[in-house]
Amino acid sequence: MSQQLSKSTYPQFPSYPERIIQFGGGNFMRAFVDWQLQQMNDQGLFQGSAVVVQPTEHGLSGLMAKQDCLFTVLLNGIFQGEPVSSHEIVTSISRVINPYTQYDDYLALAEDDGLEFITSNTTEAGISYHAGDRSGDMPPNSFPGKLTALLFRRFELKKKGFVIIPCELIDRNGEKLKHLVQQYAQEWQLGEAFSIWLDEENTFCCSLVDRIVPGYPRNTAKELEIKLGYLDELMVTAEPYLLWVIEGPEWMSERLPLHKTGLSVIFTDDMTPYRERKVHLLNGPHTAMVPLGLLAGLETVEEIMQDECFSRYVQELMENELAPMLDMPRENVLSYAKDIQERFKNPFIRHELTSISLNSISKFKARLLPILLRYQRVKGELPPLISLSFAALLLSYRGDRLTRQDVPDVLAIFDKAWSTPSSFVTTILKEESLWGEDLSTVPHLVQVIGEHIHQLDHAGSRAALQQRV
Repeated sequence: MSQQLSKSTYPQFPSYPERIIQFGGGNFMRAFVDWQLQQMNDQGLFQGSAVVVQPTEHGLSGLMAKQDCLFTVLLNGIFQGEPVSSHEIVTSISRVINPYTQYDDYLALAEDDGLEFITSNTTEAGISYHAGDRSGDMPPNSFPGKLTALLFRRFELKKKGFVIIPCELIDRNGEKLKHLVQQYAQEWQLGEAFSIWLDEENTFCCSLVDRIVPGYPRNTAKELEIKLGYLDELMVTAEPYLLWVIEGPEWMSERLPLHKTGLSVIFTDDMTPYRERKVHLLNGPHTAMVPLGLLAGLETVEEIMQDECFSRYVQELMENELAPMLDMPRENVLSYAKDIQERFKNPFIRHELTSISLNSISKFKARLLPILLRYQRVKGELPPLISLSFAALLLSYRGDRLTRQDVPDVLAIFDKAWSTPSSFVTTILKEESLWGEDLSTVPHLVQVIGEHIHQLDHAGSRAALQQRV
């Protein structure tokens, strides 16, 4: 067996002072934020590292420590018409803190004047309120609660604030995160002076991220170990394409000069058009295809796109239901949709449907539900393909489905609703905590979803699709 990647076996890499606090060290953050940080460092533009805060009690801190926070990013695909196949050891993470076992070390981050930025990707479910969080918790359970505790400590030390750039795929993520921090500050009675400091000394940016990151290459790991000459349990595959849109003040681009690396990073005062296009035309089809594909026994996005029936579903979903609901020139939208379908077909990327399925309820709410509701208002009828996917998603959350992956509170709601199958559809659509509103009032939705679930459960997703595409 090869030696494991670490600084003892590969000691030649430089180290940089910590300038970024990063909540989450999962596949996406390593192949997106940390990879971009590496590019800035390599070009002498930033000279800084990220200290990762583990957002949940059980995470990668042990494995990261084992490899001294080194890992490999593998880029595979077609970029600007040319094939890309590369690997790079990323050294931009300095250390990982588990606040559940190192809370004092976590709060000590507030003491470091060199730390300027905070980034995060705690999944769409991460930027949410947790009623049980208290100011004395070590740590609070939620990500916004943890962040509030850190910011309050920073305030107590009379230090400057942070530039905070969340990467979670929810609309206006920076604004929502700031609102939750303000809510905790009020509930915890942290004082008016802290609220003023929070508003005046910190910059919460909304952002949009785009890179397909399948994660650890399980099927080729042994071959890669031989090729690379070392064992890396944290290596992560990604497509060459990348886009990061950051909405913030003009000075941001000088403080964080990502665009100077030649990467597709856009600083703007309004990210809305970029977000609408990306969330609904890339993330939307991802979320739509997952429950239907898993029901049919498919495993990857590429398998979906190589399957005549399912690829036609994706194409018609994008062209007939998603694109018409976007307030942009149709020609531009369809051109973008075509590019997305090419990215989905990337033969070098094994993007597993089960990995996309994590926290699918919050993803559906952000990516597809707004289109479903808009379509119904505009056309006076339900979008047939989104509705079918919605039904497959609800079916996939039945207790006998092994693919469901979500937070315990969401699974508990589904288990309770499924305990009475005859009223399940009405009960779950009424659950405002899941959808933000009572969906049982949407005309014909209860009936249509009920019929779809029955068909999917008895005939399967392929038969249901063949009737519609």
